[in-house]
Amino acid sequence: MSTTIYQVSGMTCEHCVRAVSTEVGALPGVRDVAVDLATGAVTVASDQPLDPEAVRAAVDEAGYQLAG
Repeated sequence: MSTTIYQVSGMTCEHCVRAVSTEVGALPGVRDVAVDLATGAVTVASDQPLDPEAVRAAVDEAGYQLAG
């Protein structure tokens, strides 16, 4: 099991949280996604470490940007 915290910019409401959670949660191997709207932190639990570019693409698909 792997847990990684990503910073996502541009989220402002619960709709944003759901969009990011849905897109990132659809990645293969993802077990859980927890979004902290106040800080922009997205904690992802997965079977193994995820490809950062796959996470970036999922966040982009949701309409937001992965910081860093």
